[in-house]
Amino acid sequence: MRSLFFFCALALLPAPVLATELRNAPTAVIELFTSQGCSSCPPADALLAEMGGRDDVIALAYHVDYWDYIGWRDTFGSPAYSEYQRAYAAARGEARIYTPQLVVNGGEEFVGSRRAEVVSAIAGTDLPVPLALSENNGMLAVSAGGNNAYPSARLWLVTFRSSASVTVERGENRDRVLDYSHIVTSRQIIGMWDRDNGVSVTLPVADLLGSQSDGAAILIQEDLGGRPGRILGGTSFLQ
Repeated sequence: MRSLFFFCALALLPAPVLATELRNAPTAVIELFTSQGCSSCPPADALLAEMGGRDDVIALAYHVDYWDYIGWRDTFGSPAYSEYQRAYAAARGEARIYTPQLVVNGGEEFVGSRRAEVVSAIAGTDLPVPLALSENNGMLAVSAGGNNAYPSARLWLVTFRSSASVTVERGENRDRVLDYSHIVTSRQIIGMWDRDNGVSVTLPVADLLGSQSDGAAILIQEDLGGRPGRILGGTSFLQ
């Protein structure tokens, strides 16, 4: 009876949260600044979803809050993402921000619905610092070697929700049902990448995502005096 009880107790233990669809060899990270209150954004949202289905692309959608005053509060919006976009603009010496804006690998930017420019930018870029990602029994191991051609940089964890549909009741997109993908839910520093020694961290999947996320990207990004710079490396996974 003791053996049977022990077996039953083990069976009732929660299974570890596992990561699937690990993406270890992307060449581009595309970041879309978008809003549910922007009538020009749905085509860019659709294009982001399409590009995010490619194996060589990590797609992230940052919903900003500065269009909320029009009449509809973006259900995924955050002032932190508006500030992130402003920081990108400041790093380029610009003051203007807009939606839909797409940024490729932390550098080139353009209107996010322009397919030809998006495809060309993805084809013409790379991530020079490969990030390796592996999963074992609910633990993620992330590592990258050094590269003296670039300055030391920050290691970011960006969690996201892979898809959602929203019925917009007011504003420019009133009475429309809009589909979204790769919706950023949080962004935080989890370490530093050293140009000489690289970086190596181990993270529990269950503690990374939370209830609103089912995937995450891990990025190496240059820091330009507190402003975001070039993205040097990236990897991602879905739960």
